[in-house]
Amino acid sequence: MTEIPPLYDKKCQCLHCKKAFTTKKVRSRYVKVLEYDTDFFPTYSSEETNPILYYVNVCPHCGFSFTNEFAPSFPPGIKEVIEEKICKQWVPHDFGNKRTIQEAINTYKLAVYCATLKREKHIYLAGLYMRLVWLYRTLKNIEQENRFIKLAREEYMESYMDDDFKGTQVSDVRILYLIGDLSRRMSDLDQAVKYFSKVIEKQNQTIETKIVEMAKERWFEIRDAKKAKEPIQE
Repeated sequence: MTEIPPLYDKKCQCLHCKKAFTTKKVRSRYVKVLEYDTDFFPTYSSEETNPILYYVNVCPHCGFSFTNEFAPSFPPGIKEVIEEKICKQWVPHDFGNKRTIQEAINTYKLAVYCATLKREKHIYLAGLYMRLVWLYRTLKNIEQENRFIKLAREEYMESYMDDDFKGTQVSDVRILYLIGDLSRRMSDLDQAVKYFSKVIEKQNQTIETKIVEMAKERWFEIRDAKKAKEPIQE
């Protein structure tokens, strides 16, 4: 009996040029999460079956890069901008095969550029930046991880202020928690405490009790760390 491989070809249609192409995806049966970090970074059982590597679709024809969350429509005049800034600069490259972490990082940076030009929601840009944080953490590249932590926090804050996460799968509680955890990772502890407190205040209004518990854990960790640094009173 032939074993079914972890990766399969998914047919896609480019949102911009409308041409068809295929890209690799991971079969769900092979996706096994071993643990999650405090910012929901999943550690998978193997790099080969890490679906984060295949999250972005890159059109090999025109270079437009997108995820399934991108809106199918384009604001007026934006297709012309994309044609000029992306398609005319595109050196044909096919990201439709098995990807390394570095190749995946390249696809995310392309998607960030496309999402910015296309004026996608802040919540979707934040998600792209978050996954770049995770990929750089996997590579133990602290400098780049910290760079994208800052960018992810900015986009989550913009999303929360604009309410553009409404109607997506991301709740206000999750956004507030992530702003808190990213702030903690940036050593912006006052901001971290502020946003963890906002999560805790919503504990009677949300079904996401696990996130509330995580916010409490982080809040106590910060409090205890601050206490440990306080000078001893004589």
